[in-house]
Amino acid sequence: MSSPLRLGIAGLGTVGVGLVRIIQRNADLLALRAGRPIEITAVCARSRTRNRGVDISGYAWEDDPVTLVRRDDVDLVVELMGGENGPAKALTEAAIAAGKDVVTANKALLAMHGLDLARAAEEAGVALRFEAAVAGGIPVIKALSEGLAGNRISCVKGVMNGTCNYILTRMEDAGLPYETVFEEANQLGYLEADPTLDVGGIDAAHKLTLLSAIAFGVQPDFDAITTTGIERISIEDIRAAADLRLRIKLLGVARLSGRGLEQSMSPCLVPADSPLGQLKGGTNMVVIEGDAIEQVILRGPGAGEGPTASAVIGDIIDIARGLRLPVFGQPVATLQPAVSARATAAKPWYLRMTLLDKPGALAKVAEALGNAGVSINRMRQYGHEDTRAPVVIITHKTTRDAIDHAASLALATGVLVGEPVAMAIEAD
Repeated sequence: MSSPLRLGIAGLGTVGVGLVRIIQRNADLLALRAGRPIEITAVCARSRTRNRGVDISGYAWEDDPVTLVRRDDVDLVVELMGGENGPAKALTEAAIAAGKDVVTANKALLAMHGLDLARAAEEAGVALRFEAAVAGGIPVIKALSEGLAGNRISCVKGVMNGTCNYILTRMEDAGLPYETVFEEANQLGYLEADPTLDVGGIDAAHKLTLLSAIAFGVQPDFDAITTTGIERISIEDIRAAADLRLRIKLLGVARLSGRGLEQSMSPCLVPADSPLGQLKGGTNMVVIEGDAIEQVILRGPGAGEGPTASAVIGDIIDIARGLRLPVFGQPVATLQPAVSARATAAKPWYLRMTLLDKPGALAKVAEALGNAGVSINRMRQYGHEDTRAPVVIITHKTTRDAIDHAASLALATGVLVGEPVAMAIEAD
């Protein structure tokens, strides 16, 4: 058997501890599958004295991540600190410069700096792998870059943030308002230190950035994704969707059209009996459409110690086997800037508006929609709140531009309380 692959792990949080557990527990199995032993030689984290529930006494300790990288007994650096800049970026750049392979779970780092890091890794002849950065334990990066490499991908979509999916399904199952479930998720430790990363759709948009780069051979461009969070989803939206046999999901969609690459991360409605509609709790799902495979659905745990650490160890084993792949599935020089396109495909839309309860208000809204070219398919009114009348409208198929125009015209009538909530209805 070959010489051991020696790891330096930076970051001993949930995922880092999970990785240590797997390596300690399954050392013999990993050696058989990798063709060589996989050993941890050094670690780095914020606190040396914290009780993490695993024995790290046999590993060298470094206070500085860059010093960890420069150790002679570290062949591969595992970056599990997180953050798009700061120590994580410094460590990754230092590892590549030192000619050492890197495995990371850091979607923000790669979404914002992936092109430069990929170029540097290619020039240095080292691997930069990031399976754990997207959808936790689901091997979607490997699926796109290896198993489905013979396909021209036309669409990648899915639920990529388990926290948002937990909040939305919990609201429906328990009949609780958003604010209550948000606080519950926070108490359970499901939310990032900055909750906006989760509920604002930013975390999921980072992931979609990486999937788009591999699927469509484009340069990763986070700013090209239209991102809307779930903060404005109310229990009334949840109930109205259920009445219509639909469910609300924070859905990422990257679709290649004749005009370019459409990319969005936003709340959408999907059929309740569809695979996406049946997705509960923190589970993730990615749907891939290609010219040869038609459609592939990947489903699994989107976060957590075991699933994410499992994805990390999968990358480590590939590197131990000698597998070297371009970071985004093809040489950096061939990645093209994406031609961004606004979604033009016509689809039904859900509109929730709160009207002033006075004569002629609904007629004015209907006229505004008609003037924007938006046709009403169904309409429901859900009781009254003092002087307010909530109304839900389902449109016939129309475009995002028409919906935006209709919303602005409706606001201009002066009969609305607050801005309309608009969500596309996506076929699964």
